[in-house]
Amino acid sequence: MTDHSTADSTGAIDYIAVEESPRFRELKKTQRSFIFPLAAFFLIWYFVYVLLAAFATEFMSQRVWGDITVGLLMGLGQFVTTFAITMGYVAFANRKLDPIATEIREELEKGQADA
Repeated sequence: MTDHSTADSTGAIDYIAVEESPRFRELKKTQRSFIFPLAAFFLIWYFVYVLLAAFATEFMSQRVWGDITVGLLMGLGQFVTTFAITMGYVAFANRKLDPIATEIREELEKGQADA
């Protein structure tokens, strides 16, 4: 995306050209390589929890400590997993995605200012 073909003579940005640029494709690929595996992991973990709650009630009702059961711990684990995935994604985005997105944005802004 080093050429200035993303802005026409009026300074308008050609978003199709930006989307098809190698740098933007790299950004999308990097994001998807993180999101899809984690989304699959979380959905599997969630459905295992739901299926165990529906079909393995004896297992889920086993007491671990006092009135704390396996089902309660797994349910709380859903929240913990959600927060962990969110924090992991934020760290990943800050480290890997944001620098690429900043480069693309700055290049577009420069191209628009030059037009």
